[in-house]
Order: sequence, then structure tokens, then C-alpha cells
Amino acid sequence: MLTVILILIPLAISLILLTIKQEKAIRQFALAGAVVEFGVAVAAFITYKTSCHCNLLFTADWLTTLGVSLKFGMDGISLLMVMLTTFLVPVIILSSFSHTYSRPSAFYSLVLLMEMALVGVFVAFDGLIFYIFWELALIPAWFICAVWGGHDRIRITFKFFIYTFVGSLFMLVALIYLYFRTPLPHSFDFQWLYAATLTPAEQTWIFIAFFLAFAIKVPVFPLHTWQPDTYTAAPAAGSMLLGGIMLKMGIYGMIRWMIPICHQAVQLYAPVAIILAVTGIVYASVIAIRQNDMKRLVAYSSIAHVGLIAAGVFALTPYAMEGAVIQMVSHGINIVGLFIVIDLIEQRTGTRSIRDLGGIALKAPRLAIMFMIILLGSIALPLTNGFIGEFLLLLGLFEYSKIFAAIAGLTIIFSAVYMLRMYQRTMLGTTNGLTEQVSDLTWPEMVLFIPLVVMIFWIGLFPGMFLDVALPDVLQILNFVK
Repeated sequence: MLTVILILIPLAISLILLTIKQEKAIRQFALAGAVVEFGVAVAAFITYKTSCHCNLLFTADWLTTLGVSLKFGMDGISLLMVMLTTFLVPVIILSSFSHTYSRPSAFYSLVLLMEMALVGVFVAFDGLIFYIFWELALIPAWFICAVWGGHDRIRITFKFFIYTFVGSLFMLVALIYLYFRTPLPHSFDFQWLYAATLTPAEQTWIFIAFFLAFAIKVPVFPLHTWQPDTYTAAPAAGSMLLGGIMLKMGIYGMIRWMIPICHQAVQLYAPVAIILAVTGIVYASVIAIRQNDMKRLVAYSSIAHVGLIAAGVFALTPYAMEGAVIQMVSHGINIVGLFIVIDLIEQRTGTRSIRDLGGIALKAPRLAIMFMIILLGSIALPLTNGFIGEFLLLLGLFEYSKIFAAIAGLTIIFSAVYMLRMYQRTMLGTTNGLTEQVSDLTWPEMVLFIPLVVMIFWIGLFPGMFLDVALPDVLQILNFVK
């Protein structure tokens, strides 16, 4: 029942927000609702850890003649994704308090609606329900970027919509085909889809359809071209939702749906997928080094980091798969933290241009410290959250191919180059006309960073708490490819 509550709370809050007129009340109610949602997710986590898994499964008849049921549940992998989603949304909402949005009730309502859809993606145990929530997540994301985005937002968000929507259609066609290949009576239940009888040729076409849908969302090179523009043009909250949570839908889909259903095709085409992912790592990293816009630099760094995660998924080894799961969580925390830092700098100076900044640490030491901690997590410094995920990913890739592991390992070197360069040129040196009057973090702004910093060190110091949750289900997924 907890899984249904996790879907209903943000949906109810989203609808109620549309009836509130006073902006302060809208913000407070949105934040309170998101915090309650996180509390329910924590309760689900505790329930799962105490082995009462039955409480996390909910099934109700819906379109029984078509074999569609409202089946929701959580295993270790989906539970971590739900925890990430519900943890980050309150932080994202709180970070939005420093902005004044036109039609605030619509803005915060869309944020909560997107949370509902994201949670639905991670808890859906029925193929058609999964697709419905997958598409629902796109709608509020598009409106947030198109209505409250920056320069040239209409063209950029249209490109974003077309890319992701077309990819989703491939997935829908694949799900319908799978439905008719399930045992009689046909069903969209994920266990029935797993049991679909497919020839090697059919598996190949299903794999291609799924890969296009999921790789666009991640995004994997060369299907990434929508991402840098969208992240840059989106409002700060939109960039955080897209980078921190939404792209994880693609990796999750690969693990939850593609590997069990197309296991033979996945094994056959894994080298091709890894080559694309590793190419994206090097390509995006080199471009990130040359960026002047801080937000765009982080966008390209995200392509590089998720390229490593995607490569780990297709390595099909326990170490790499566990690394992919934990790195999804770590990447979400780190990229949201980076976008918050960039947003605060832009509010104080009016620019995101690296070459126009400098010396901020002299005027805002607390901001510089928070920036450094998040940056160190992003470049995978030992004892931070980024280290354990990237270490497992590279270890798993090394088991698969020493050459791929060596090339993928460049992401650590490259990320240190472009991240430290950004830090040096913005935080260090002498101040100028734009940074001379920069104010330090206020205590309400410090509250934004405290949970992020705690998680950066918690995951880095005690990763077993999270790895142990995912391990049984990682091994179960990998059983399909043995």
C-alpha cells in the first residue's frame, strides 16, 4: 500500500496547489507535501530493510480484458530510485524559493506532478502502466522548461520533446509486440513480459526499440544532442529535475526491462552499446573542458558520467551493475548540488560565464566550501559518494574488457580537469566588478546544502547500507544473461 501512497501524495498536492492563490502559502504547501512524500519513502525503506516486502506490493484490476493491472511494487533497485526522487524534490523546491515565478501555483504543481510520474516509473510492475508514467513525466518537464525557461526555450524544448517522444513510441511498439508474445491469456505484467517467447531476430528488434527509448533519455552518444541545450535553457529547478532524476529513468529501464526481456540481444550487442557509451565519455569530457557557461559545462559532464553508468550496465557483471545503481544515486545528488551552486552564483553576479568571474571565495567562503565538497563528490574523491560507484563501475568494466575500462577511466581524469578549472576560475584569484560585492550563503541557503553534503559523505563512508539493498535484485537481473 505504501507504493500507492507514494503516487497519490504528490498527485493530491499538485491538484490542491492549483486552488491556492497566495504565493508564500503555495511554496510552503509544496515543500510540506514533498517532505511528507520523503517521509513515506523512508517508511518504505525501513519496511523493506525489515524484510516485510509484501507491504510494498499492490495489485488491483484495471483493464482485465487486456491483461493490464495496477501493479505497483518496489525491489531494492526501484526503492533506491524512489528514495533519490523523494529526497531531491524537497531540496529542489526549497532552492526555488529564491526565485519569483509567474503563476507559481502552476509551477509548483507541475514539479509535484513530475515527482508523481517519476515515482510511478520506478514502482510500475506492469508494462503499460510503466509506459503511461514514462510519458506523464515528459509533460510537466516540457511545460516547466517551455514556460519558465531562458533564451530560445521554445525551439529547444520542442527538440527535447520530439527526441524523447519519438523514442517513447519505439518503446510502446515493442511493449505491444511483447504483449502478443506472452503466454495466454496475454498480459502486460512484467513477469509475463519476461516470459515472452522471442526468436533471436525478435529479441534484436525489441532490443533496438528499447535501446532507442532509454538511450535518448540517458542520453547516450550520439543521441545526446537535445541535452546540453535543454539543461542550459531550463530554469534552475527544471535542470535539477532533468539531470538529477529524469535521466535515471533511462538507466533504470535498461536494467528493469531491457536486460531481462532481451537478454540474448543484450549480450550480442553489448560491445556496440559500450563503444557508444565510452565514446560519449571522451567526447563530452573534451567538450566540457572548452565550455565557458557553467551550466553547459555541467550538462556535458553529466553526459560523460552517465556514459560510464551505461557502459557499466552493458558490462553485465555484478560489480558494474551495483556500481551503476549506486552511481545513479550519487550522480543525482551531485548534479543537483552543482546546479544549486551555479544558480546562486548567477543570482549574485548576473552571469554564469566562467571567464567573467573570479575571487568569489574571498567574499563568500561558505559558498566556496560547499562548492568544493560537491565538486569533490563529482570527481570521485575517495570517501565521497562518487568514488564507490565509479570504482565498482571501472572494476566491473575491467572484468569485461581491460581496454574499455582504461578508456572509461579517463572520465575521472577529465572530470578533475574541467571541474577544478571551473572552481579555480570562479572561486579563486582576485575579485572583479561582478564579484566584488558577492554575499556569502545565508543560513536558509545553507539548509539547502546540509542534506546534500550529509549524503555525499554518508554514501562515501557507509556504502554497504545502499549496496546491500540493491545486491539481491542486481544478481536476479544478471541471472537472465547467464
